[in-house]
Amino acid sequence: MRDIAVFSGSAHRRLAEEICAHLEVPLHPVRTQRFANDCIEVQLQANCRERDVFLIQPLVRPVQENLVELLLMTDAARGASAGRITVVMPHYSYARSDKKDAPRISIGGRLVADLLVAAGADRVLAMTLHSPQVHGFFSVPVDHLHALRELAAHFRQYDLSNTTVVSPDLGNAKEAAHFARLLGVGVAAGAKQRFADDKVQISSVIGEVAGRDIIVLDDEIAKGSTVLELLDRLRELGARSIRVACTHGLFSSGALKRIGDQPDVLEIVCTNTVPIAADERGPKLKILSIAPALAEAMRRIHNGESVSALFDAP
Repeated sequence: MRDIAVFSGSAHRRLAEEICAHLEVPLHPVRTQRFANDCIEVQLQANCRERDVFLIQPLVRPVQENLVELLLMTDAARGASAGRITVVMPHYSYARSDKKDAPRISIGGRLVADLLVAAGADRVLAMTLHSPQVHGFFSVPVDHLHALRELAAHFRQYDLSNTTVVSPDLGNAKEAAHFARLLGVGVAAGAKQRFADDKVQISSVIGEVAGRDIIVLDDEIAKGSTVLELLDRLRELGARSIRVACTHGLFSSGALKRIGDQPDVLEIVCTNTVPIAADERGPKLKILSIAPALAEAMRRIHNGESVSALFDAP
């Protein structure tokens, strides 16, 4: 791994440090300064020439600041004659902007993908994109990981003999079905209609949930409106217990507290793709690390090995 150079933006340095610990390589420093006119300048403070450069930066709050920092890091690596530049993006927030569902709006997921490639990205390593078509927005190779194995390993500690995995909507049903197969349990899905960013309606749940122990699985939880709406339906249908799981725990606008305050929610499980401040964490929250999976994917990319083999059946 001597020809690898790993840098981190300011979005989630702790995750980058954990990844480098698994790779047994140093995390090289990055100097970021802000000028009087509010522009920022980024300097990579280690040699990049002809090296395999990895830039770790999830697009999390403040998203626009972190995006510009990532673009500048990518441009700096290209200007420093990097042999190859891989953008490691554990969370791609603009993946939600994946279609034109209203007049005169932009498709942000495609635009930001174009910006990253224009800045110099040769490859992208992403985790649980919001929808499959986002993968195709990039004109460079994309290695798309998921955290279902890490989540499944956590839930195997419980008695799953009476368990059903529930997807909040049909769009995530395929991932929920995959997760259910990993656990050897049944699957159900909600029929969701979204009216606004924070207003959804789930009219019914397709599948057996009465008297069952439920694991609600979603790709990300932001304001928590969908999860709270689903919890109401599950109570009406007589679910016995409820645990909530997601890959990206954004938990904006007090969502973590609102979900945690539900007495029938036993646990909220997410991964560390998104940093969660210590003072925002509740007693029901469990954070799983995806650093080992990202580190192994980076090692395989560097060595020219198969990344998809990570998801071969155990």
